[in-house]
Amino acid sequence: MAVANPAVISVLGRDQKGVVARVSTYLAQHNVNIEKIDQNVMEGLFIMSMLVDLRDLDINLDRLILDLKAIGSEMQMEVTVRLHGERSRKRVAVLVSKEPHCLQALIEAHAAGDLDAEFTTVLSNHPDLEPVARDYGLAFAWAPSTDKPAHMRFVLDQLAAQQPDLVVLARYMQVVSPEIVRAFANRILNIHPSLLPYYPGANAYKQAYEAGIRVCGCTAHIVTEELDKGPVVLQDVFHIRVGEDSLDTIKANGRALEAKVLTRAVQLFVRDELVVADGKVLFRPGRVA
Repeated sequence: MAVANPAVISVLGRDQKGVVARVSTYLAQHNVNIEKIDQNVMEGLFIMSMLVDLRDLDINLDRLILDLKAIGSEMQMEVTVRLHGERSRKRVAVLVSKEPHCLQALIEAHAAGDLDAEFTTVLSNHPDLEPVARDYGLAFAWAPSTDKPAHMRFVLDQLAAQQPDLVVLARYMQVVSPEIVRAFANRILNIHPSLLPYYPGANAYKQAYEAGIRVCGCTAHIVTEELDKGPVVLQDVFHIRVGEDSLDTIKANGRALEAKVLTRAVQLFVRDELVVADGKVLFRPGRVA
């Protein structure tokens, strides 16, 4: 039977005894019926989602939300309440440089309905990809990175004006400033052309080619102030035929995989299917929505 007045309550924090009982008891006291509950503990992190029916709620919704947040604060946990169907599309800003493959993959996934997000802007340090963005109706702005501090101020100002939920570095090729990382903590996603922690920094494919390795790959990860050391979201690999594949072939294979992995990582973020906590990325079990 369909839930008459559904809402989703999410709880996130360090695992401790009595969390389910505390929240469930409060809901029962106010005639809120729990229709479905999914919970799990991963590496000490407690994650719970409840689908509830507010049809017989005996207090107003604002009071319910404030009380649940207070309960969360007492337990040092994050508690959120969302009316079912209220979920707004995540706002995504994309940072690029000259290489189009990741931006094009994101655009194509959005056009196909596979990426339910709102692209707010495309920012760059070069004008090269403006036609790609404009053809899809995306706002585009750029400022040269020859003056790195000035460029980072430009990026931060643009992001502050747009207030995206997620910032995607789609082969941006620049190290973002600590101010940007702090302003969008755990909300900046980068694609790196290696299986981190191997071959961090620039020229990863060249390093792999010269080392003669037979398996290479790419990593979608959360950006932190430590270069290429943020929590890993996704990784995937491709094989190298040593002695046969040229560096250009390796780069081409890598770019195709980068586009795929980055797009999938963005999908996971905008669908609320992952949690960043304690320096790790964890996937929500059986998310109710």
